[in-house]
Amino acid sequence: MKFLAKGMLVLTLMVSLAACGSDKTSTDGMNLVEGGKFTYAASGEFKPFSYVEKDGNMIGFDIDVAEAVAKELGLKPVQKKFKFGGIVEGVKSGRFDAAVASHTITEERLQAVNFSTPYYYSGPQIFVRPDSSFKTLDDLKGKEIAVSKGSTYAEIATKVTDKIILLDSDVTALEALSKGKHDAVITDFITGKEAIGAGMKIAGKELLGRSEQAIAVSKKNDKLLKEINKALEKLRENGTLTEISKKYIGEDITKDPEKE
Repeated sequence: MKFLAKGMLVLTLMVSLAACGSDKTSTDGMNLVEGGKFTYAASGEFKPFSYVEKDGNMIGFDIDVAEAVAKELGLKPVQKKFKFGGIVEGVKSGRFDAAVASHTITEERLQAVNFSTPYYYSGPQIFVRPDSSFKTLDDLKGKEIAVSKGSTYAEIATKVTDKIILLDSDVTALEALSKGKHDAVITDFITGKEAIGAGMKIAGKELLGRSEQAIAVSKKNDKLLKEINKALEKLRENGTLTEISKKYIGEDITKDPEKE
């Protein structure tokens, strides 16, 4: 009997260790970093989409969207501040469940991760100092253009120059421009608008297109992607996305302009 009891104890310990041995936890088919939690990444350096409060927590448009999605999923939101340039790789490797960080859907990024349906629509714009004569992308041939690392804006800049300065965030780039550095910055028009409202000495010029921003999810987590899309659809229908947009942007950028 003693041997039987010891055998049962060993078996129980083995089962327990096996359960604890994985960092991933499956919740209704969703492979989560931590059971019962929605662990998402944002940069915290992209006001008004994500920025840091005095207590160290991130707030902003993206953060409110992530919190609302987590609520619909029945999960506790866990935010992770991470440099923008490394977020996609973090999702791909399983460090985060998702990225809610204003990522534009691109073919290159789709090679690494999957994307949800868009939760807002925007577009890149050229920003210069108020006394600058530059107005269009063609005006910036051979000039120095600053963009954020990991963004899609560097690709746009390469069409006219090889003098591209990569900085940690769009806000950092705009601050440098405002202080007399670089010839221009290419960034999201809403971010530029926010910077102007905050007193930066910059001016918006040519708009360079339209983009769709979405939540990035690992290609190995189809179930989570499906549930996120369901959550976003509900948040569109009940007006939550519109409410969040108006809170931080002052207007609704969550509706597809091609369907308006």
